[in-house]
Amino acid sequence: MSTTNVSEKALPLGAPIQQRPKHFWHFFRRPQQDLDSIATQPSVFDDPTTLEAYRPPVQYENAHRFDPDARWTWREEAHLVRKIDVRIMIWASIMFFALDLDRTNISQANTDNFLQDLNMTTNDFNLGNTLFRLSFLIAELPSQLISKRVGPDVWVPTQMVVWSIVATCQFWLSGRTSFLATRFLLGFLQGGFIPDVILYLSYFFTKSELTIRLAYFWVSNYVTMIVSAFIATGILSLRNSERAGWRYLFLIEGLLTLAVGISSFFLMPPGPTQTKAWFRPKGWFTEREEIIMVNRVLRDDPSKSDMHNREGLTPRMIFIALCDWRMWPLYVLGLLHMIPVGPPQTYLTLSLRNLGFGTTESNLLSIPSTVCGLVMLLFTAYLSEIIDSRVAGTIILQFWALPLLIALYTFTTSTSQWVYFAVVTLITGFPYVHPIQVAWASRNSFSVRTRTISASIYNMFVQAGAIVYANIYRTSDQPLYKNGNRALIGICSMNIVLYIFTFLFYRGINKHRDKKWNEMSPKEREVYIETTKDEGNQRLDFRFAY
Repeated sequence: MSTTNVSEKALPLGAPIQQRPKHFWHFFRRPQQDLDSIATQPSVFDDPTTLEAYRPPVQYENAHRFDPDARWTWREEAHLVRKIDVRIMIWASIMFFALDLDRTNISQANTDNFLQDLNMTTNDFNLGNTLFRLSFLIAELPSQLISKRVGPDVWVPTQMVVWSIVATCQFWLSGRTSFLATRFLLGFLQGGFIPDVILYLSYFFTKSELTIRLAYFWVSNYVTMIVSAFIATGILSLRNSERAGWRYLFLIEGLLTLAVGISSFFLMPPGPTQTKAWFRPKGWFTEREEIIMVNRVLRDDPSKSDMHNREGLTPRMIFIALCDWRMWPLYVLGLLHMIPVGPPQTYLTLSLRNLGFGTTESNLLSIPSTVCGLVMLLFTAYLSEIIDSRVAGTIILQFWALPLLIALYTFTTSTSQWVYFAVVTLITGFPYVHPIQVAWASRNSFSVRTRTISASIYNMFVQAGAIVYANIYRTSDQPLYKNGNRALIGICSMNIVLYIFTFLFYRGINKHRDKKWNEMSPKEREVYIETTKDEGNQRLDFRFAY
């Protein structure tokens, strides 16, 4: 039901975003001129033909707030986006913080003689990481399908509660078998969390906003590393003759995650117009805010209305999404992009211990690389949107890593521990481009069903890449890992070529579609829009981001 008044219908559309300058230092403050001017952007809903082609179906949960005549100001939109950030984005980041507490605290445990206490070798540690990644990978798609059926607001908190129980039980690890079992269970229960939350966030944010929000989402990953390093410094001092400090680390951080998981049942509304509940009778947003929230997202990407947020996927939908070859280059990049920097990052604390640093020093010396990575993460995310190039924003990682890996390869046993520390810190402080590529895959999916599957598949390839790099550094190659570093240099060089290929791949498809579209008359375009069976990114009027 439309709630737009007569005077509002007469208002013109706002100036297109592309016509306004983008600057790094005020990216969030658009536009800079008049906050009370109209913010409503041109879209497919402005033309009667395309309006009917893209009109949200009645089963869409926000259909009652859809209004093609709705207009709002930049001041209203800015206020609403800040409100969404506070209500939705901050809690999503807190949940991710809890996830990382439980999946990365093994790094801090390593500084407290974890392997020695359980009579394990670094190969056992590699196997545990492999099992974690493998089970994480296996659970990705099933988890996403469950989440799409029951809703992420139900499934994500359930995941968190269950895995936090397993994480807490690591207090009682007794050896190699129990270590491997808990790593597998943790990976299986945490798999799907990230794509589930990303799909959830896409309900609230536009494409460009999602890229930046995902960057801040992954900032919580770095915050976890910094905070957990300080937490570990305190908790690991609890080691005594009966209990190792790392046991208390698993126990306390597992209980923290349990508290976040239970809270998430109350702090994750199903969607923009579904924030009312028995414990929140007035909801979080006014009717006016819901209208703005729904229409601004649909004007940015009308495909977001093609499924209900609790509508499951059929086997045919899954098969079609899997066969979408246009997404395959992104999956390949997901598999390979982290391999050059993965092993040095995984072995950072162990390497510091091997250099002669103590438990406390090793944990604290891991912080500089985390701060560097955090800064570079935000820099590349903003850069990719400001210059409107995903390839330019992501290939930076490979150019960053290549010279540092070459330097690492030249080191000998006589190399100063501080020189080694400096180089490894820079390698592990790499520009983390994964959030950009996640948003890139979401943007190029252009339908909820494809986005649901592509998010899982992309993350599965990322986990597969993690399995690969978890086994590159071998015990027989200690302490300099010459063979491993030589392999990393080769993969890094190959990745540069793959990014260039991806750029040419998507640009070629867009040029081909531009040519066909421009050859069509206005009437032919209208007929195509009304009658086409093409869906999602197969549509002739869709252009891929690259």
